This record gives sequence, C-alpha cells and structure tokens, in this order.
Amino acid sequence: MKKTEVVAAIIMYEDKILCMQRNKGKYEYMSYKYEFPGGKIEPGETRAQALQRELIEEMALEVDIREEDYYMSVEHMYPDFALTMHSFICRVESQTFVRKEHVDHKWLTRKELMSLDWAPADIPIVKRLQGDCE
Repeated sequence: MKKTEVVAAIIMYEDKILCMQRNKGKYEYMSYKYEFPGGKIEPGETRAQALQRELIEEMALEVDIREEDYYMSVEHMYPDFALTMHSFICRVESQTFVRKEHVDHKWLTRKELMSLDWAPADIPIVKRLQGDCE
C-alpha cells in the first residue's frame, strides 16, 4: 500500500480556526470533506518548509512556520493509501487569503469544529483542539 507523508496547518485568527473544504478528487471518500490545508513533503524539505510552500501554492498565504509550532501527528489508513500527517499551529494576523484549490472555507471556534464533515485523518486533530479548550 502506498504511504504518503503530509503536513497540515491549523490556521488560527483570534479565536477562530480555518477549515477548508476539498474539491472533488481522485477518491470519492475524500471529495468535499473539510481539512486543514497543507500537502505532501517534497524530498529535501523539512516539515515546516513543506507547509510554508503548500500554503503559498494553495492559498497565496505566507506564514512563518517553525518546528516549535508542531501540534501533533496522525497515522491513518484510507482504503487506497496510508497517511502520516504532521500538523502545526499557524497564527495569522488577517483572515485574507486566496482560495485556489478548495471549494469553500469556514472560520470556526474550537467548539464548532465538529459541525463539519471532516476528512477522517483530520478528526483526531479536531478532537484534540476541542479538548484543549475545555
């Protein structure tokens, strides 16, 4: 089974978290699910470098990401591939970005996060974010 290693940004503005809705994709079970933005780590990149590059490519969003911003990693088995996702907390000073690949987005509080239909690998991150606010 194919193994993929990716990074994801938990983008925070004040008390809200950015939730991005995927477009229709290769796998039906992933189409239109919400996720934290990010993508694959390219050879030679650190996790932080990969996430900075992905946010610029997907959202024209420049964020300074350091390894200290690491939040948690998730291992998830999808029907067609295995995923390791490393997430980072990314604080921004504006809600402005360009939605290049996603079909929708929402800024939600931690308590509102589970109201969305999340990609399965993102759910452990959502649950921990909600637990951190209790």
